[in-house]
Amino acid sequence: MNFSEFFIAFPEMSKQGLRTFKKTIDSAYRGFSREYGDSIEAVFDPVLYFLVNLEKLLQNSPWVLVLLVFLILIYFGSRSITLTIGSFFAFLFIGYFGMWEDTMSTVSIIGVCTIISIGLGIPIGIIMSGSDRARSAIAPILDIMQTMPSFVYLIPVVMLLGIGKIPGLIAVIIYAIPPMIRLTDLGIREVDKEVLEAADAFGANRMQKLFRVQLPLALPTIFAGINQTIMMALAMVVIASMIGVKGLGQPVLKAIANQYFTMGLLNGLAIVVLAIIFDRVSQSFGKRLQQHRAGSRE
Repeated sequence: MNFSEFFIAFPEMSKQGLRTFKKTIDSAYRGFSREYGDSIEAVFDPVLYFLVNLEKLLQNSPWVLVLLVFLILIYFGSRSITLTIGSFFAFLFIGYFGMWEDTMSTVSIIGVCTIISIGLGIPIGIIMSGSDRARSAIAPILDIMQTMPSFVYLIPVVMLLGIGKIPGLIAVIIYAIPPMIRLTDLGIREVDKEVLEAADAFGANRMQKLFRVQLPLALPTIFAGINQTIMMALAMVVIASMIGVKGLGQPVLKAIANQYFTMGLLNGLAIVVLAIIFDRVSQSFGKRLQQHRAGSRE
């Protein structure tokens, strides 16, 4: 084959090679999911058990009791009477329009996702803050997680675990955890070197400096990461409902498919209400930590 013939045949050869490559990857992933899918799903059984029981607890408990607990937590986090009263009327609005059960489902999955994101994100952020090599290795992964379209997360998760709560939970965590990791890393790195030098002068070892100096001083930044994680988890709720996650996202999708304007508007407003409440409470708590930190320095 001379050069001109090769030049003409090259596009077709490239297409065939690309098709072969795609088929190889697809068949390998399908084989992996058949072989290990059940085992991987079994690992998440405790999380599923906790999620299901939390959802049942919120839905089956008297709504007055659940509302009272929410209002106490909101006031404790924000110390704002205005926000607490506004949240009271917002939850009454949610209940009056028949969205209470879906809202409790959404609150339960957001709560579980946030707990897992904190449990995974803070240790990874600590590792990043203590090693430039680890940071350079983890940062590109976080970049991919934050820039990849959210629908793409659903493809490998659904192929591996099918439709259900756990695949949706994993997709939400992947989407929401990067801010938790980045801001934990940032908060620890921003601790004053003079403070660390003083800790060294008092003979503190690495773990003592981490848990008694760096993490307490980094708490305001870490809470900013928690705030962003909650917001991103709420943004993912509607998309996660496509793979079986119950909550306010499913009525929104139903409204889009059937052009039910009122249903979509009301459930969308309920998501906005939750986002505002979570945002204000976490921000207020973080600001109080920041003021406490500044006061302790003085």
